[in-house]
Amino acid sequence: MATRPRKILKLDKVQARRIWLKAQKLDAREPFGSGPEATAAAVSHLGYVQIDTINVVERCHHHILYSRIPGYRRDDLAQAQSLDKSVFEYWTHALSYAPTADLRYFLPAMKAHRAEPKRWAAVGSGEETRKLLRRIRKDGALTIRDIDTDVLVEKTHLWASKKPSKGLLERAFYDGELAISARSGMLKTYELLDRHFGWEKRPTPASERQIAAYKLDRALQAQGIVSLDSICHLDAPSKKAVAELIAGRMRRKELVPVAIEGAERTPHWAKLEALKSAESSDDSLVHILSPFDPLIIQRKRLKLFFGYDHVFEAYLPKEKRIFGYFGLPVLAGDRIVAVTDLKTDRAARKLLVQQWTWLDPEPSPELRRQVDEEMQRFERFQLG
Repeated sequence: MATRPRKILKLDKVQARRIWLKAQKLDAREPFGSGPEATAAAVSHLGYVQIDTINVVERCHHHILYSRIPGYRRDDLAQAQSLDKSVFEYWTHALSYAPTADLRYFLPAMKAHRAEPKRWAAVGSGEETRKLLRRIRKDGALTIRDIDTDVLVEKTHLWASKKPSKGLLERAFYDGELAISARSGMLKTYELLDRHFGWEKRPTPASERQIAAYKLDRALQAQGIVSLDSICHLDAPSKKAVAELIAGRMRRKELVPVAIEGAERTPHWAKLEALKSAESSDDSLVHILSPFDPLIIQRKRLKLFFGYDHVFEAYLPKEKRIFGYFGLPVLAGDRIVAVTDLKTDRAARKLLVQQWTWLDPEPSPELRRQVDEEMQRFERFQLG
């Protein structure tokens, strides 16, 4: 007997983006509460929070958390990382904070890196690395500034260092020998991984199938509606295993197929309970988002859901920029209504608007008022 074709639920773009916003916790002002516990909860829900070096405004890891925690303090993240140890740093699609509860899913990547280093900073011999580890084991955690025996070399990569020991630290970090136990700006303190977490025995590494399921579940929780591209962002080798898991969950009716307006031929999936969140949106909520925010970082998905094509223009010549050097999308309700190029003048204690571009052809007085209030709040956060 032939099986019936599975019914595909059709969503317009407004419904689709409301589901995504709810999953991203950008549909409520204070979804995680406040304090260090809120920071850990936000990282756990999102799955990871990207770290970046650019400091035109507050660095993106703080900015992303602030967007979901109105009372966020930078010390809250420091406590979660160094004292509570509820979050840790490692590579997802970029260097990120992730929940320590998920660390077992990263252990196989650390083992693979020990066997075949792939990071650009992973330089130096195994013996040099072991010597550095012996020093940390004996003398305790250290930063790159504690190493004063380097003979400076020419950079081999744009983001590399002239200090060879930085590459050794990075290698041991990606190998899973060291943890970043604290961070001050971009200055990292390195400690032995096992000593940092107080382990007598490491967690059991996850299997390949468990890792694929983790990536799928992480995306379903933080995205609401998922595609293979959104689940495996910059991780194409995982697609086959994830697709097999999706097929199995479809057979068990744990996931339903979804067609999004404008991308009917691109398969998307969701849990039924996630689809119920497409009903309403609070238009009074305004967020000034980082270009590295998980809502913004996947550009094709952003354009499909919001009709907004974000371009990171910091690396473009000035004459080719449209929205400015460091454009920040302005989210109002379920629409991106403007892009603002901001810069924090820390000496003068001012937030400078380099350029403002309304995407709404005729923003209402009420929208202008709401955005202005959020700008004032954002300035207070920038200035600490």
